[in-house]
Amino acid sequence: MAVEELQSIITRCQILEEQDFKEEDFGLFQLAGQRCIDEGHIEQLLEIIQNEKNKVIIKNMGWNLVGPVVRCLLWNKEDEKRKYYFLMLDLLVKLCNPKELLLGLLELIEEPSGKQISQIILLLLQPLQTVIQKLHNNKAYSVGLALSTLWSQLSLLPVPYSEEQIQTDDYGLCQCCKALIEFTKPFVEEVIKDKENSMENENEKLKDELLKFCFKSLKCPLLTAQFFEQSNEAGNDPLRCFASEIIGFLSAVGLPFPKMFFNHGRKKRTWDYLEFEEEEDKQLADSMASLAYLVFVQGISIDQLPMVLSPSYLLQFNMGHIEVFLQRTEESVFSKGVDLLENGLLRIEDNSLLHQYLEIKSFLTVPQGLVKVMTLCPIETLRKKSLAMLQLYINKLDSQGKYTLFRCLLNTSNHSGVEAFIIQNIKNQIDVSLKRTHNNKWFTGPQLISLLDLVLFLPEGAETDLLQNSDRIMASLNLLRYLVIKDNEKDNQTGLWTELGKIENNFLKPLHTGLNMSKAHYEAEIKNSQENSQEVQKSKDLCSVTVGGEEIPNMPPEMQLKVLHSALFTFDLIESVLARVEELIEIKTKSTPEENIGIK
Repeated sequence: MAVEELQSIITRCQILEEQDFKEEDFGLFQLAGQRCIDEGHIEQLLEIIQNEKNKVIIKNMGWNLVGPVVRCLLWNKEDEKRKYYFLMLDLLVKLCNPKELLLGLLELIEEPSGKQISQIILLLLQPLQTVIQKLHNNKAYSVGLALSTLWSQLSLLPVPYSEEQIQTDDYGLCQCCKALIEFTKPFVEEVIKDKENSMENENEKLKDELLKFCFKSLKCPLLTAQFFEQSNEAGNDPLRCFASEIIGFLSAVGLPFPKMFFNHGRKKRTWDYLEFEEEEDKQLADSMASLAYLVFVQGISIDQLPMVLSPSYLLQFNMGHIEVFLQRTEESVFSKGVDLLENGLLRIEDNSLLHQYLEIKSFLTVPQGLVKVMTLCPIETLRKKSLAMLQLYINKLDSQGKYTLFRCLLNTSNHSGVEAFIIQNIKNQIDVSLKRTHNNKWFTGPQLISLLDLVLFLPEGAETDLLQNSDRIMASLNLLRYLVIKDNEKDNQTGLWTELGKIENNFLKPLHTGLNMSKAHYEAEIKNSQENSQEVQKSKDLCSVTVGGEEIPNMPPEMQLKVLHSALFTFDLIESVLARVEELIEIKTKSTPEENIGIK
């Protein structure tokens, strides 16, 4: 019945001119064709499509059948008639109006979600490429529309994180990336061919669309993609292969690679002609950061860059990209920033990075970004690597640069452990300075005293939370102990002895008071906890204790007692070091220089 109905519509339309086809005819043709497919009359439908007499009708109306055919291919994977569906799809792509087909195919690509996204993209990329090749007018627009639609759908797929996920490729992203390269190659080759023929204006728009796609791909999926170690397996890494091809496209259709690469961020960028939309322009920073990582860390196309560039220039160039990485919250992204920083720092000699570089915003925001990773990242290996990179960064700076960075991090880190780390580095620099024939002015005298003002004090006086700040306080006391031992009152190289009265008033005395208050508070809490523990054991409930105005989370009484005793132990430890510092000060102020030798 469906076949007869379709044949009747075709017979009526055969006598009409192409321009006389009515909207009603299109609708009836689509319904009848759909019914033929639903009822399984595929071979008869193929005969109708292949009939030369129906050529004009199929050209104008046949694109309406593409959707039903594609859905059959997606849903009926075991159907014995699949070969006929494929044949019909090929015929429709060959015979139908390419403009209508293009829009129809892109609508089909936009429909699915989840794992079906990759399935329909893999199915339709070849037909889509064929259709676009038939469009001689506005080809650049068609290519841009297709690439934008494909990229939008691919960006919805999760990027595989581990090597196992890349190999299983559950959502098909890796397969799609490989297929997308094959889809794009003919258009890239077309641009290259026209460049060789000096046809400057013909394919400028096509080149722009390809460059837009490349930059989008650098952001997604390549910004978050993980890559195998550079070994024999690297060639089997589909995302790395995709990255290599995308960078190859950039080199082939854009300006010379070094010029394009190093001009990012300048007022007149080499790709201003691309006319990125505002949102796309914001994404360009992510794309360029991704490109920098792929080139310098993964080594893709690094041989295209000039080898005469200085390590400090390369670090300066990459610092902005590292900043972009560290501003992101995804572990797979900010870890790339840490790797890129390591790559740049390892090229530079210790103590050679000039302090003037810290006048560039990113040279201060990057170490602050490392601090965030060190303190907030849940992955221990990344925390440790960020700490190691901060230390490496400190090692590369000259003395004034170290001094400036220490002041910055002491004022901005707001983390006791990080401040203790910086104070230990200050101690190391003082030690180096005191051992030199000519003192380093940044870690002796007035400059050092200005820095010590940020170290040897309690932020809230005696009311400071000593437990929360215990790491910083212990590091400060150890630094003060070191200064008292190493610097005699007569020499006063560090300026410590001139400022001793201020240090006692701002640091030592408030610390004494705070310790007494804290110990009394915690001892009272231990007593209360012990008194309440028997009642709690009877009821078998959890108990809570308030310390420093904040309630310790509910936990068994024995665990709370352990926490409270641990706090008391910390206070005792601080108190013992404080007592030793004060003892050393007393000895030093009452002894002769000869008697001070050997004091520890």
